Amino acid sequence: MSQTSQVEKGYFGEFGGSFVPPQLEKVLQILADQFEKYKDDEEFNRELQYYFEDYVGRESPLYFAERLTNELGGAKIYLKREDLNHTGAHKINNVLGQILLAKRMGAKRVIAETGAGQHGVATATVCAMFGMDCTIYMGAEDTKRQALNVFRMELLGAKVVAVTKGQARLKEAVDEALADLVANYENTFYLLGSAVGPHPFPTMVKHFQSIISKESKRQILAKEGRLPYAVLACIGGGSNAIGSFADYLEDEEVRLIGIEPAEAATLTKGTTGVIHGFKCLVLQDEEGNPLPTYSIAAGLDYPGCGPEHSQLKTTGRAEYVTVTKAEVLEAFQILSKTEGIIPALESAHAVAYALKLAPTVGKKESIIINISGRGDKDVEQVFAMLKDQ
Repeated sequence: MSQTSQVEKGYFGEFGGSFVPPQLEKVLQILADQFEKYKDDEEFNRELQYYFEDYVGRESPLYFAERLTNELGGAKIYLKREDLNHTGAHKINNVLGQILLAKRMGAKRVIAETGAGQHGVATATVCAMFGMDCTIYMGAEDTKRQALNVFRMELLGAKVVAVTKGQARLKEAVDEALADLVANYENTFYLLGSAVGPHPFPTMVKHFQSIISKESKRQILAKEGRLPYAVLACIGGGSNAIGSFADYLEDEEVRLIGIEPAEAATLTKGTTGVIHGFKCLVLQDEEGNPLPTYSIAAGLDYPGCGPEHSQLKTTGRAEYVTVTKAEVLEAFQILSKTEGIIPALESAHAVAYALKLAPTVGKKESIIINISGRGDKDVEQVFAMLKDQ
């Protein structure tokens, strides 16, 4: 089977595809076939729903942030509480779907990449639950920033490999995970955490993360009797954002807004290129090499983005904006003090833009912010940054 026919479903306009070594083409095609086989399978979805309810604690609440709304004086602000999931973030949604797929494919060894550590923790969690060997690749810089999550992964039985190449961040962790897969594809399942990578990963991650928008749409209609004015989500690779947007894509009156770090503004400033086996908007030099990026939120520190986000940006269906480090730190504190909810630094990017948007929108309208993770992992880092101001 040719590469073109293999990845036909893996394109979003001009973006996506599968640009991988020949030995991986067959592996990815098997994965794509198995995903297609099981994604609508009744038994598979019954098992997934069981774990969503009894293990993760879904559905997650859609919480009306009354004090924050009153302070800003504009649209009603609702928080989709993915931070309340087991392991503390949205990552568990996709990880559970993929581990059930890995189980059906007979996998014994699982590998993953992680930036902020939340995907690594979620992967280590389900590997512990199903008794699978687990290796997590993490940039050496991120292991320092997120030392507590490194300990969590090791406590759960995972081997954490600190990657020292390049900037020693998320991009390099993905590089090493892909190299591992090339070397060990016969017995290894790569449990990719974001809506990036070669086909079928972006489609697969979107499918499992779409539970976020399926729930929030049903919840907002029950609470407000109408669709929201806008849905906001932070974006690095794009898994929580595509999950937050998925069920609203056909509702063109709903604004879909992804919020990037000003220091890693892939969708705002990127150009078309290939990274990690797929085509997307990417921050790159004239030779096509990825540019260095930095964000205070390790989970957003990536020079590329999901191919569907690249397409949504290009067509104008979704908007992508940036916020600064100072705005993120302010939002982190404001949400904590007004609602008693400490968000992940990643999620605080979405909160930061909401603080600017909500006052410009009528009081009858509502805005949904996806609180993709909780801030326990970031408190020590924020403490140090605020102390140095």
